[in-house]
Amino acid sequence: MTFVLVISIVLAVGISFLVFFIVKSIALPKRADEIAALIKKGKTQTAIKAARAILAKEPKNADAHYFLGRAYLAEKKEDLAFGELKTLSLSGALGEFTPEEDFRSELARLFVKNRQIEEALKEYVLLIKLKPDKAEYYYNAGKLFNDHNRPDMARNYLRKAAELAPRDAKIHYELGVMLYRSKNAVEARDALERSLKLNADNAQAYYYLGKIQKDAKDYQNALATLEKAARDPAFRLRALLERGSCYLALNAPDKAIPDLERAVKAITSEKAQESLFARYFLALCYEKNRDMEKSVEQWSAIHAVKKGFKDVEAKLAQYQDLINDDVVKDFLSAGTQEFMEICKRMIGSGLALQVKSAKTIPDGIEFVAIENENAKWRNTRKQPRLIRIYRSPDLLGDDKIRSILDDAKTQNMVRAMVVTSSGFSNAALQYAENRPVELCNKDKLLALLRGSAA
Repeated sequence: MTFVLVISIVLAVGISFLVFFIVKSIALPKRADEIAALIKKGKTQTAIKAARAILAKEPKNADAHYFLGRAYLAEKKEDLAFGELKTLSLSGALGEFTPEEDFRSELARLFVKNRQIEEALKEYVLLIKLKPDKAEYYYNAGKLFNDHNRPDMARNYLRKAAELAPRDAKIHYELGVMLYRSKNAVEARDALERSLKLNADNAQAYYYLGKIQKDAKDYQNALATLEKAARDPAFRLRALLERGSCYLALNAPDKAIPDLERAVKAITSEKAQESLFARYFLALCYEKNRDMEKSVEQWSAIHAVKKGFKDVEAKLAQYQDLINDDVVKDFLSAGTQEFMEICKRMIGSGLALQVKSAKTIPDGIEFVAIENENAKWRNTRKQPRLIRIYRSPDLLGDDKIRSILDDAKTQNMVRAMVVTSSGFSNAALQYAENRPVELCNKDKLLALLRGSAA
């Protein structure tokens, strides 16, 4: 009795498993096109099982590979989907139920995502042959060519896309950027303006249009355009940097400073080129305004992250020791009237000369001076000398030496002196040799200032 019971249980279990597998087999679709209905209904797990079952029997079933890929995409398993769609592509033939446009556009997208640009472009070329009037495929191909420095190909595809979809803002924008990079400013400007008429919220389009206007020296329009670009946090630093450079081109450092200060506040990566240039231009503006401490602060920030950037090391060497001395700091930062008084004291105490006249000149002051009554050459005729004192941030060239000697000769003076807080170019030093002009560089200036302050 017990034996019969055991046999009955075993048979029942076996029959149950057999029925389960038969039902399961019957439940799964046998045809690949039936899998599409499962995907559409959201039954992606069942669709995956069905596709795999078909492929187990028919590994080269093109439709099964396609629908398995679609099911994976629905499950957001793009790596697995990519593998199935690539397998189908390599087979060289599509299935009866595989829509070619959908397959190739999805595969092209996945090629781009996986940085297989050449393969993506092949798919877009095939899509263009399949759908020659669809602007999207020309746009995608043109964008890829543009991003990978193929402006010749990008131009052809993007222009065709713009022709097919004249009211698509993104196409005109991409065409404008490509033309800008190809140095075709006129057409680039037209494309970007068209893009902005269709979508006035594209900060990138404003940024590139502003750069084109700036390059054309259309500074007023550039400033307005770049301000619109600066509203977008992603473009704020670059747009404000360009606005600052517009004001510098207009020789208006006072107006450049607010924009450049805003640019520096927007820095997220100190090592980025735009960050370095924002600080550099801001330092130049501070320098022009005689605010040397702030200039040195910006140059020091640059030097901390990138040594050898432009002339920053030379600027630091030029000013670091100067601003550490209060007397020299006053010389560099004083207003015009105070600066003149400092220079008069330096001429009187440091040079033992008496000022007869003074006038301002660009970046400095010109004096006519003679020896004091207590000068050690009491028996000599007091010869007037022409003195020019500069606090220009730039090295003085030979033109400055020629100019003072010519003016001294015109005024019947045989001696001249040039004092500067920076230094002299090699050409200036060579020209001054064996000529009646004394050159006082930064070190001599320091000594004169300290002597006059004692």
